[in-house]
Order: sequence, then structure tokens, then C-alpha cells
Amino acid sequence: MPILSQLAAGGPLHDERHGPLPTLLFVLTMVTGLVDSVSYLKLGHVFVANMTGNVVFLGFAVADAQDFSIPASLVAIAAFLAGALAGGRLASSLGQHRGRLLAVTTYIKIGLVGAALGLSMAAPDLDGLPARYGLIVSLALAMGLQNAIARRLGVPDLTTTVLTLTLTGLAADSTLAGGKNLNPGRRVMATVTMFLGAAIGALLIFKVGVSAALALALALLLVNGVAAFWLSSSSEPWTAGS
Repeated sequence: MPILSQLAAGGPLHDERHGPLPTLLFVLTMVTGLVDSVSYLKLGHVFVANMTGNVVFLGFAVADAQDFSIPASLVAIAAFLAGALAGGRLASSLGQHRGRLLAVTTYIKIGLVGAALGLSMAAPDLDGLPARYGLIVSLALAMGLQNAIARRLGVPDLTTTVLTLTLTGLAADSTLAGGKNLNPGRRVMATVTMFLGAAIGALLIFKVGVSAALALALALLLVNGVAAFWLSSSSEPWTAGS
């Protein structure tokens, strides 16, 4: 089915198996673009969501490339892993109800991103190492948690932090490649959503400041938190976890 027809029929946001989860995960995908724009542009060329990038940056830093930091990359990876570990434990205890799992995760992320926002407002220049590493840790924890929960929720093509497989699927599963063209609208929308998050984040950072980008990320999480609160008591089929 062509992308435009799918979008007209509900497309990437319409999913009987996963209910409202795709919509909420698109919001988290935009949050990823926002926080990675903050981390890369202002925290020393490091990502807090894209760990593939951090491993590559670590290789650059080991080879003594300028503008890359071994400690920053290692701290980001370690904090992300800690967040993913916490997400795995959370999924083990709450995974039977996907709405409740997403709600609790969102509340924790609101706290972590809220802490990052407070820190950015207290140290707006981010020149000091404590402030910079505090932001890296809080944001990487939040994104590791998000990635683990998105993995457990299992909505196809919505990992919220990685687009490599999404773009691969868009090309490899296309009718041009002899595939069935599954979820093209969702894959395109996930890509565009992260692009918009990164672009808006960069504009806010350059025109207003880091706090503005983090404030927008927090506002999006609050919207998701309100929606997830109402969904946490749902008994519809989509809430059943594996």
C-alpha cells in the first residue's frame, strides 16, 4: 500500500495490536532527537541515546582525534547501560501490562529529564565538568531506560532511539526490492520525527539555550505522562504483555 494511502487510513498511528502505543512512542522518538542535540552540541560531542555513535566516538578519542573525549563516551555508555538494566528489571515486574509499564517508565524519565533541566538552569554555561557530566549521566540513564522499555513493548519500527534498522527495513522491504512494503508510513514518520526533534533542539540551543531544548523534552514527557496515567488502568487487549 502506498505511503499516502496508508497515512490517510490511519497509517503509522493506527494499530489494533498496539493501541495508542505508537503515538506515545513517536513522542519519545522526538524526545530522543531533542536530548541528543543537547548532548552532541553542548556536552562534548557525545550522544546520550545513540550508543553506536558513542562507541565510534570512543574509537576516535582513543586515536587522539580532537573534540572527542574518552571519559565522556565511557560515562555515557555506562549510564545508558545502567538505565537499560533498570528498564529490564522494571519490565520484568510490570511487563504484563504494557500501559502500566509505559506509565511508570515515563514518570521516572520525567524525574531524570527534570533533574537535567534544573542542572542546566543552575549552570547555564556548562563549562564545569560536574555540570556537564551530571547532564550526561541523567540523560543517558533516561534514554537507556526508554530504549529497554521500547524493546519490551515491541511495537515494530519504533525503537525510539535507533533508525538504522528502520531505514534498512524501509528500503529492503519495499516493493522495489521485492518485499511486502510493511509499515512504510510508520518508518518514514519515525525518521521524520527524530529529524524534527534534532532540528528543533539545535535551533533552541543556538537561539535560546540548552534549558529551552530540555524544557521542551520535559513538556513532551509530561504530555505522555498524563496520557499514560489514563492508559495504565486500561484492560483493552493491546495492554497485554508477553
